[in-house]
Amino acid sequence: MTETPTPTTFTPHVGTAFRISFPDGSLELTLEDVEPHGIREPRPGVPGLRTEPFSLVFLGPLRPVLPQRIWELAHPVLGTQEVFLVPLGPKEGRMRYEAVFN
Repeated sequence: MTETPTPTTFTPHVGTAFRISFPDGSLELTLEDVEPHGIREPRPGVPGLRTEPFSLVFLGPLRPVLPQRIWELAHPVLGTQEVFLVPLGPKEGRMRYEAVFN
């Protein structure tokens, strides 16, 4: 992904799979939700401040639980991007993860 992502970058892909690859296999996470955090006014002197902060919520298998860290997520349309994922805990038999774009 070459552009700065916004909520509208991901919204059409809710329900689709993102893949994390490991040396011995891979894990699939499904994008469950895009949660906008509201619009923020640009601030002079703070270059690169995101004006549309948002979160992505993913669902994956209960095991293995991915530790909190930067992971490389691959998507067939959006390409590959490094994101910081945080496990939120289980929901309806699946593990939830969040990536915050602030």
